[in-house]
Amino acid sequence: MFVVKHRKIFYTITAVIVLASLISVGVWGLNFGIDFTGGTIMEISYPNEKPGKENLVNRLEEVDIGGFSLRETGKNGFILRTQNLSEESRQEIVGLLTIDGQFELVEERVNSIGPVIGEELRNKALIAIAVTIVAIILFVAVAFRKVSKPVSSFKYGLIAIVALLHDIVVPVGIFAALGYFLGAEVDVLFVMALLAILGYSVNDTIVVFDRVRENLKLNHELNRKEDFELTVGKSLNQTYVRSINTSITTIFVLLALFFLGATATQDFALVLLTGVIAGTYSSIFLATPLLVTVMKWGDK
Repeated sequence: MFVVKHRKIFYTITAVIVLASLISVGVWGLNFGIDFTGGTIMEISYPNEKPGKENLVNRLEEVDIGGFSLRETGKNGFILRTQNLSEESRQEIVGLLTIDGQFELVEERVNSIGPVIGEELRNKALIAIAVTIVAIILFVAVAFRKVSKPVSSFKYGLIAIVALLHDIVVPVGIFAALGYFLGAEVDVLFVMALLAILGYSVNDTIVVFDRVRENLKLNHELNRKEDFELTVGKSLNQTYVRSINTSITTIFVLLALFFLGATATQDFALVLLTGVIAGTYSSIFLATPLLVTVMKWGDK
């Protein structure tokens, strides 16, 4: 009952978190990778000795290739992202990265993506997120179709989406800041992580909603007139342990992936990590109390 009773406090905390995330996106924007902007990605490795990253960055700054990103991968490799490069420019960069022939270099892969393809990927990513959100609303509305009082099934779906928007905005805001300060890029893996967050978070929310439905059904069968706020608070208390335990085990896995996994998947793990934490918070402190708020609005 504590969360439901003091829901205004948690609404305020949520508003501050969301506002900070939106300001982060508005001020710094998102640092889109070549998946969305177009460009060239080059993965290289050094079979023997590997030069220092700072040394390579200084060499690359000597040529006019525009903005670029150089990230370490594995023990002996780097991933270089630049604007679209001609064959001549690519050969010049390869020469620079060998430090005048001092280091042996192997080109593992070189891929180029045009700006048209990048824009198409970005549009399809937005469509995928929008379709997922609509599908979730319809699913929740159908799943809770027998629940009509005191909150209709359709409103359960809308409340779930409000919570999901919170779960999406938070990692996006964090990545806007990371992109500005650390150069973190938004790529296809980032979108995949957001879609995974949508699925994970709505599952957590539906578990609590389902317990509310079961308690409402039980009250009806026993002809027990229980205040809806009390029913919601009791349902939330019954699912605390399950929600927290599930999230903690997932967080441990994501922490292991972030610290011990490959460099290429670190950003993916970080997005999921922030999304899981945000999703656990919203399921307990936002979505469930909103049921009571919506019910009270309907009584006015």
